[in-house]
Amino acid sequence: MNRLVRLTVLAGVAALLGGAANLTAQQDQPQRPARGARGPRDPEQMRQQMTDNIKEQLEVTSDDEWKVISERIQKVMDARRGLGTMGRGMGMFGRGRRGGDNAPQGGPQGGQQGARGGGRGFGQPNPELEALQKVIDDKGSADQIKAALAKYRAAQADRRAKLEKAQEELKAVLNARREAVCVTLGLLN
Repeated sequence: MNRLVRLTVLAGVAALLGGAANLTAQQDQPQRPARGARGPRDPEQMRQQMTDNIKEQLEVTSDDEWKVISERIQKVMDARRGLGTMGRGMGMFGRGRRGGDNAPQGGPQGGQQGARGGGRGFGQPNPELEALQKVIDDKGSADQIKAALAKYRAAQADRRAKLEKAQEELKAVLNARREAVCVTLGLLN
């Protein structure tokens, strides 16, 4: 029995020393965020990284050529954001009230999350979509809903036309390989 107690004590001391050595080794290493944790990100830095990645994939070496291409890429990206093709309207990000009158409003926007791109920074504010959502939330008449829906669809058709024009302008300055890369990146159809 005495031998068992001694072995248990020695095992405990060894575990304590091992843990202390591990803790010391971890303190010497730079701190990394926990897996899946995200700190504040600089949108401009993220945009620059994305732009640099596109430039690399298109294999553009001339700054003058890149200036022309990047301006047109930016127009396409802006038109796409204006159209709201980042998941809005797909029921993915919450749309204000759900589950009856006692359901909480959709966050700080007061039930307008869906109209603002899910409240997560996707797309740009869309007044026609906000108006449609308000008519739905207010349980408007069929005529009010039809009118708001018609305005929304007309505005979306205009935004789609702007996107198509921006894509055509981008295609005009690309060779076949670069056009194909832009298709794989989702910039072109």
